[in-house]
Amino acid sequence: MLDLNDIVVFARVVEAGSFTAAARLLAMPKTTVSRRVATLEREVGIRLLQRTTRSLNVTDAGRLYYEQSSQALRTIEEANLRLAEARAEPSGTIRVSAPVGFGGYFLTQAVVDFLAMYPKTKVELRLTDDKLNLVEDGIDLAFRTGILQDSTLIARKLGSTHRLLCASPDYLARHGMPERLADLAHHQCVIAGPSTSGTHWVLDGPHGQETVTVAGRFAANEMQAVVAATLAGFGIAQLPHSIAEPLINGQRLSRVLRNYTTPVGGLHVLYPSSRHLSPLIKAFIELASDRISSQANTAADQQ
Repeated sequence: MLDLNDIVVFARVVEAGSFTAAARLLAMPKTTVSRRVATLEREVGIRLLQRTTRSLNVTDAGRLYYEQSSQALRTIEEANLRLAEARAEPSGTIRVSAPVGFGGYFLTQAVVDFLAMYPKTKVELRLTDDKLNLVEDGIDLAFRTGILQDSTLIARKLGSTHRLLCASPDYLARHGMPERLADLAHHQCVIAGPSTSGTHWVLDGPHGQETVTVAGRFAANEMQAVVAATLAGFGIAQLPHSIAEPLINGQRLSRVLRNYTTPVGGLHVLYPSSRHLSPLIKAFIELASDRISSQANTAADQQ
C-alpha cells in the first residue's frame, strides 16, 4: 500500500535535484531518503529515478508521476492550511464599507456582535453612499444594495431587495390615500436622501417603470431615521420590504399604492478576490450574513 510520506520524499528529491539536497531539506538521513524512494518504486512497479554515482535523472514515468502527485500534494497542503485557519481565532483589523442607510440600520448590530465574539479583532466601519474603490481605499469588504454594475470584484449575494410605499394610519387619516402614482406629487413624503425637494422616485407598476417627483418636510440618509419619521406621521416613504412588512402586519403602517414597488435589486457583499479569504474576513461575512437575515425579520418589531 502506498505511503504518502514516500511520495513526499520522492517529490522533494525531484525538486532538489539530488538525494543529498533532499535529505537536507527534509532533515533526514540520505539513506532514509533513498530507501523511501526505492520503496515507492516497488509499490508502483516502475523506475522513477535513474541513479548513478555522479548524476540523478528523472525517467519519463517519474516525470509524469511527479507532475500528477505534486498537484495532489499541493491540494493536501492547501487543505491542511484551511483546517489550521479554521481552528485559529480570527484576529486583526477589518475595514468595511456600506451605504449609510443600510449600514446604520442593519450592519451596526452585526459589527457589535462580531467584536464581542472575537476579542482580538477590530472593525473600521465606513458608512458612505459613494462607490469606493476597495483596493485603492484599503477596504476589505463592501456591502452594496440595488443592481450591481459590472465589476472585477467578487460578489456574494445575500438576498434581494425592493421597497414598498408606506405611511402611518394617522398620516393617511389626515391627508387621504393616494389613488394614482401622480398623487404622490401632492403628498408629504419622507425622503431617504439628502434633500427634501426635487427627489425622483422610480417605481415598477402596472404600466411598467414610471418616475414621479416627490418632496416633503423630512429627509435623512439613515434608514432608522426614515422609519421613525414615517411612523410619526410625517409622510409616505419607501421602506425596504423586510422592514415594512412587519410594521404593516402590526398595523403600525399601511401600504400605499399596492401595485407599485421599487425595482428589485440585490444585497451583495463584495471583496477584491476570492482566491484566499482570511479567517477574519470569512468570519465577518458569515456572521454579518446571519445577523442581517435575522435582523430583517425582527428589527421592525423593535421600533
